Amino acid sequence: MKLETIDYRAQDSAKRFVESLRETGFGVLSNHPINKELVETIYTQWQVFFNSDEKHDFMFKAETHDGFFPASISETAKGHNVKDIKEYYHVYPWGRIPKHLKENILKYYQEANALAAELLSWVEAHTPENVAVNYSISLPKMIEGSHKTLLRILHYPPMSGDEAMGAIRAAAHEDINLLTVLPAASEPGLQVKTKTGDWLDVPSDFGNIIINIGDMLQEASGGYFPSTTHRVINPEGTDKTRPRISLPLFLHPKPEVVLSERYTADSYLMERLRELGVI
Repeated sequence: MKLETIDYRAQDSAKRFVESLRETGFGVLSNHPINKELVETIYTQWQVFFNSDEKHDFMFKAETHDGFFPASISETAKGHNVKDIKEYYHVYPWGRIPKHLKENILKYYQEANALAAELLSWVEAHTPENVAVNYSISLPKMIEGSHKTLLRILHYPPMSGDEAMGAIRAAAHEDINLLTVLPAASEPGLQVKTKTGDWLDVPSDFGNIIINIGDMLQEASGGYFPSTTHRVINPEGTDKTRPRISLPLFLHPKPEVVLSERYTADSYLMERLRELGVI
């Protein structure tokens, strides 16, 4: 099996994109409207930030979860007991952002959100009627005005050789949210687990945008859209000395949105954050 790259501008792009999501949990788009130069600038700017001591001035707040999360308190993926080899910064428009980084990162947040809303409309348009009846409101409406959508700037530092036994950059996991929108990272390493249990490299050509299904869409669709297991593997050879910057936008509904008979968006999110050990 191979993950195909779909031209966003093609006439049948919506149909092919949703088919790819359904089959693999992932969709890869080229020629999309997000500005490639903006992404490149953000990668460069935030690499400097992560290399500096300034990051410690923006330590995350436990009550709001905006700001810098050092590697020492990074996530441990569900089912694992070793922390991922990463540090990251949580950006919300209402949160704390270094002044010199604010303009570009908020511009990207807006562009990625606009694309994500369009992609949710694609998903809804190509959802069978017997599945769509499960949606409590339309999918784009679920995120309209949401203050919970999270932009995470991830920094995977160069490998030092002193990493904990079994630790990798991001252990196998599923995302919590509806959809995750991710420009191809500054370095490869992202893999998706196929239905047969094999690991497949996600195309990492710079300029592509990668979208995957999260647990909330799986819940809202009664399992029709599968939340797919993925990971970021450690580099080998000379690539070990290279850091990796990644820019996932985690699309979250408003807290009161009903996902299913079992969960609202808020109750689902709180359950998962407790499992991850971050609350």
